[in-house]
Amino acid sequence: MNGGKTGSLSIRTPEGILFSLPLAGPVARFLAWVVDLACITAVMGVIGTIAGALGVVSRDFAAAVFTVLYFSISVGYGISAEWLWRGQTVGKRLLRLRVIDAGGLKLQFSQVVIRNLIRFFDSLPAFYLVGGVSCLLTSKLQRLGDFAANTVVIRAIETTDPDVDQLLAGKFNSLRAFPHLAARLRQQISPQEAGIALQSLMRRNELDPGARIELFREIAGHLRSLVEFPEEASYGITDEQYIRNVVDIIFREKKL
Repeated sequence: MNGGKTGSLSIRTPEGILFSLPLAGPVARFLAWVVDLACITAVMGVIGTIAGALGVVSRDFAAAVFTVLYFSISVGYGISAEWLWRGQTVGKRLLRLRVIDAGGLKLQFSQVVIRNLIRFFDSLPAFYLVGGVSCLLTSKLQRLGDFAANTVVIRAIETTDPDVDQLLAGKFNSLRAFPHLAARLRQQISPQEAGIALQSLMRRNELDPGARIELFREIAGHLRSLVEFPEEASYGITDEQYIRNVVDIIFREKKL
């Protein structure tokens, strides 16, 4: 994996296939944070009313409760939203941004926790000054939390679903015999993983046979690790056909 020039994240496989993802700049990330801050502030407004009632008993106690709750909610909001929405918060959704693993792999829960816990240091001394400077000085536009968690923020540009009918025409898909596992696969696979699988099929003719076999072996192995299908579902099929079956499930679901 290579960082590429500022503004994009380039992921190069050992076989020489290059995938490029557009990175989100400091301005877009700041605007997303402003939206998220508004969401947190709205919640804290309700809590502030409750803390105000506690202030009748002890003003210091109410202030302490408010401080602890603000930290817990601001961090908990980022962790829960980015994990449940696969790297997105309300602000990131509106700005079409997404947090991903710096290597293009599936985002892990530990990465989400780490980058949100270190958010406090990125926000120092005010308005994300430390995080903003870090983004400007690094080729992958990473703040301190991204460095620690090995994550980057990309621009999740919406595209129309690719027409894969011709690519997959006439191919029997043994994985569809297990609809509950197919549904789980659609839940487990990330947009980046699905895109890489699709691109590997569309660009297969750019590789020599040996490199193509090795690339499909690695991608199919990773896809198999996401959801374990029964042995009869993949018995006797090649790694390339397995990838075709996965792409068929992911990209042709709406057409069924």
